[in-house]
Amino acid sequence: MSNDTPKMSDTDARQKITTIDGLAARVKAAKAAGKKVVYAHGVFDLLHVGHVRHLEAARREGSYLVVTLTGDKFVNKGPGRPVFPEHLRAEMLASLVHVDAVAINQAMTAENVLRTVQPDIYIKGNEYSDAGADVTGKITAEREAVEAHGGEIVFTDEEAFSSSTLLNRHFALHEPAVQRYLDDLRDGGALAAILKDIESLKDVRVLLVGEAIIDEYQYVTALGRPSKEVIIATQFKDREVFAGGAVAAANHVAGFCGQVELLTALGENESYEDLIRGALHKNVTLTAITRKGAPTTRKCRFVDSGYSLKKLFEVYHMNDAPLPSDEQAAFNALLEERLPNYDVVIVTDFGHGLLHGSTLELLTKKAKFLAVNTQTNSGNHGYNVISKYRRADYICIDGPEARLAVRDKYADSEELVRRLPEVIDCGKVVVTLGKNGCLAYDKDAAARDAGGLYQVPALTSRIIDTVGAGDAFFAVSAPMAYCGMPLSTVAFLGNVAGAMKVGIVGHRSFIERAPYIKYLTALLK
Repeated sequence: MSNDTPKMSDTDARQKITTIDGLAARVKAAKAAGKKVVYAHGVFDLLHVGHVRHLEAARREGSYLVVTLTGDKFVNKGPGRPVFPEHLRAEMLASLVHVDAVAINQAMTAENVLRTVQPDIYIKGNEYSDAGADVTGKITAEREAVEAHGGEIVFTDEEAFSSSTLLNRHFALHEPAVQRYLDDLRDGGALAAILKDIESLKDVRVLLVGEAIIDEYQYVTALGRPSKEVIIATQFKDREVFAGGAVAAANHVAGFCGQVELLTALGENESYEDLIRGALHKNVTLTAITRKGAPTTRKCRFVDSGYSLKKLFEVYHMNDAPLPSDEQAAFNALLEERLPNYDVVIVTDFGHGLLHGSTLELLTKKAKFLAVNTQTNSGNHGYNVISKYRRADYICIDGPEARLAVRDKYADSEELVRRLPEVIDCGKVVVTLGKNGCLAYDKDAAARDAGGLYQVPALTSRIIDTVGAGDAFFAVSAPMAYCGMPLSTVAFLGNVAGAMKVGIVGHRSFIERAPYIKYLTALLK
């Protein structure tokens, strides 16, 4: 910079920071003064020379430059991101002399700001100039938003730098074991091959079979112990009701595969059918029989509404007896009709009465590619183990479920994984291990080269809610296993889905393709 560049105090910089509404007011005043307003948006996690050049180029397009940055909770760049919290990122941007105003945008995209602020120019880097290459699809929606009020989008030609690459290469964002694992993937050029494989999933046809579950969260605060009872009294604060179980799994896989059908059962009483249909992804077809005299399974969790979101206890509303013979016959008829039409059958078996006997035989005999997860939970008392299926092409269960299946309380995890093919005819096995990541075992690879065992570390320690994380891992990874990806890659990509899901309360949102690819790319750049 030249010596006559004006100096700026910390106070001057902070005065540039405002709200979105405040930004709109400043833009209105700037326009009234005859200024041409340029707007830029990004995460700006690590402010570097690429950002500076981009914003300098933006300022040359007009006479008043405003910048917004994505709020912390909407940054989808992988575990440990953003490195710098939103208020520090805002201060850094405000310290640049060519930036006139800064605001934090508490939204996933810039569309809301474009509609509120209405800049003359919306500036983007040249990597966004090809709308077809933007996996998020945001650039098209943002172009429409800026052009709706007569503005235009302009792409800069400055050399692009990646904050994610710089942070991954030069900052210790992860535990050493995770860092080494990701470095090996980067050095091997894994990202390009993985993205190509993910693209191929869109043509995979999926039938998802399993119990629909309503997950209810009752948010409460503790009042204390009543004087005459040995209990804790709580005060109700709020309530959320989610479509979970097989419904959530269907939504996860629908983000990647173009055609998904969910085959399930809904209760005659308290069916929650409207909630379920309203929650389903647009490319999921619902087919359901009715369980007479029973509710749709509902799990009501009472949750401490403080920062921890600790679950205090839960109440099950269900009839978990096996289906009556007439209902099972109706379900089997639907299943047999559909099995020939789908490439992959994903079974999410929660052990609540839907899947047993002749239904299991039908699945194991006629599914072209059968992926199974059997869940052991407090509602089935450990009776629902993977060995109830004679065969599968891919299974994914957790450590305690694996121990129940092989009837061994003390074996180490590697031995457990290797022994699972003894209880079910399946060559591709993944066992999730919570904070220890997962283990994958490929029986065919083991036979070829005495290897076939793969350890994948957990990718995040930031856990908000574990409900449904295993289902997300399984649902996303199953079609990847069908497509022939190496099992080590399948396990890693399942871990990515699980890491994203533990950051979501209940089923407020699902694993979608665009955010998933963005998260994955940030990890491996």
